[in-house]
Amino acid sequence: MGEFTRDPSHWLRRLSPDEWIRAGLAELQRAVAAFEAGDARAGVAGVKRAAGMALNGALIVEPDERWGRTYVEHVRALAGEGARVPEAVRAACRAVLEAMPPGGEVVPLRTPRWHEGLVEASRDVIAHAWVVVKRHEKDD
Repeated sequence: MGEFTRDPSHWLRRLSPDEWIRAGLAELQRAVAAFEAGDARAGVAGVKRAAGMALNGALIVEPDERWGRTYVEHVRALAGEGARVPEAVRAACRAVLEAMPPGGEVVPLRTPRWHEGLVEASRDVIAHAWVVVKRHEKDD
């Protein structure tokens, strides 16, 4: 991957690729805790942030302007038809993007299985980001 240079003032380079992966995993743990506490709004936001944070790590090692700058833009770019990622990753990105927090007058019934599916989709995106990051590490 070449040598990583940290830049605390840069939105992407303030963390290393591995640190972004760890940040995504930590955010996913917070999302799981939110779902378990019955806070679907925080859980949905968390799975989206978790996937996007991990993708920041991949974006450092494989820069791509089409990914945008925000976590959701990253996930949206990988969900698209033109994305050069496996279909399973695109499907996981679509699942994460389509997750809607509760709101409005209609209260959707959500089961633990629904939450588990979102968490697994976010894990799949994080796993893809991890593979991309590891593929670019130097052999020591």
